[in-house]
Amino acid sequence: MKTVKLAVCLLSCLSLALVVGTDCFSQDDDVGSDVDMVIMLLSDEDKDMRSAGLDTVRDEAKGKEATERFAALLPDLSPEAQVGLLSALADRGDKAARPAVIKALEGEAGNPVRVAAVSALGYLGETEDTPQLVKLLAEGTDEEKKAARASLVRLQGEGILPAIVDEMKKAQPPMAVTLIEILDTRRALDTIPDILAAAVGEDAQVRAAAMKALSSLAANEHVAGMVQGILKAERGRERDAAEKAVMVVCNRSEETDKRAEPLLAAYKQLSAAEQKTLMSTLGRVGGPDVLEIVKAAIENTDPEMHTLGIRALCNWPNPSVAPFLVALAEKDSHPDHQRSALRALIRVAPLGDKLTDAERLELLDTAMKMSTRDAERHLVLDRVRTVRCIESLRYIVPYLDQPEHAERACLSIVELAHYRDLREPNNDEFNAILDRVMEISKDEVVIDRAKRYKADQTWVRPKKKPAPPKPKTAKPAAEEVVVEEAAPEEAGTAEAAPGAEAQDDLVPIQMILAGVFVVMIILAAAIVIQAGKSG
Repeated sequence: MKTVKLAVCLLSCLSLALVVGTDCFSQDDDVGSDVDMVIMLLSDEDKDMRSAGLDTVRDEAKGKEATERFAALLPDLSPEAQVGLLSALADRGDKAARPAVIKALEGEAGNPVRVAAVSALGYLGETEDTPQLVKLLAEGTDEEKKAARASLVRLQGEGILPAIVDEMKKAQPPMAVTLIEILDTRRALDTIPDILAAAVGEDAQVRAAAMKALSSLAANEHVAGMVQGILKAERGRERDAAEKAVMVVCNRSEETDKRAEPLLAAYKQLSAAEQKTLMSTLGRVGGPDVLEIVKAAIENTDPEMHTLGIRALCNWPNPSVAPFLVALAEKDSHPDHQRSALRALIRVAPLGDKLTDAERLELLDTAMKMSTRDAERHLVLDRVRTVRCIESLRYIVPYLDQPEHAERACLSIVELAHYRDLREPNNDEFNAILDRVMEISKDEVVIDRAKRYKADQTWVRPKKKPAPPKPKTAKPAAEEVVVEEAAPEEAGTAEAAPGAEAQDDLVPIQMILAGVFVVMIILAAAIVIQAGKSG
């Protein structure tokens, strides 16, 4: 029986295509026969038949009247069929279906039909639908919230961004954070002034979200505004994150030595107290001009300025300040300052592309010799493995014989062995050392990795727990627009002028297509009858 239905489904769709083709030639506004056929398919209990009807809704029977008739069918369908039709209408991209979609939102909270309507609104909605989507984002079920967020990201229209910004300004902090994230996802560059204002607001959550969004949206001309966000941020995590956001924006400049220019321009406009607050950010960006300011602070007899200068130097993004860090680690009068400079040296030694591997290892060896605690020595062993050369392996091996460092050395060795292009050319040397790792290490993961690398097998680093799957959404309506615009040309009607001769030419075509349609109906009936006899 299913085979028969499929046959009928196929013939019906082919027949529908013929009818649609006839309509294109005749340019007749009457969509009755093809829409009726789709309605018949959508109303069928068989899933395959409904699927054929949904495909037709997406791709055939163009025009506002057809859309309205399809949308009007929604209340009479089963919930499953309604979900499918809402998705098809979203794919269709004709906003004539919007009233029916809005009506579908009136369903019970969490109902799949309601969720599908929320998703469809992203393709068919208007500016005035923004408040309702924001409300669903705040108060809906989990599925409705996901669908509302996706729709707010997707919704198109001249007034959409101002509407989202308006909702952001009057929303409670958690919702304001979400709306800022949506603006970031939309790459809403026109809203940067509003996000800058949020970055200096009274709520820490909102400020942090705004600075994070600005790190991906802002440009050099916005750095001065972001500096105000740093000054407003609370000391600790919020200010650190704000400083890093400014650093990201400055680092977009391809000219390394000029990356700090917009930050320095803002710095010069600040009060002395505000300049002290910004000192740490200057260090994160770096550059020759910043280094002069930082050196002056370090040499200042004022203990506060001295400390701020050292903190800025310890934030430096590359090893160009290594000599200054070495000097501070050796000679500064404050033990905490010495330790901070040493840790900064360990951090920056392998960074950048201006040093050779040998020079990187030399800096790390200098740090190792200056270390008086195992904590710093272990940091050095961790950083050596980021210099991916055979000399790094040879540097680490002696620490296998020192019980207090052996486990850390084992981990660094398997990290180096992870890279096949380093391991394979030095296979014999690696294998001998991996044997020692398997004997010494007490870490089951390290031992397993050593065994795998020695056997030339792969080891996959555990992935983070995957995020929940996103709700299924319809395809962008833009694809439908292209199809609609191209259809007249493909049909050969774009240049045809209406006239008596053109209308006369259509008569034989319509008669031929009508005859084919009748033959196909008879064929479908014959299949059904034959199947009945076989049963």
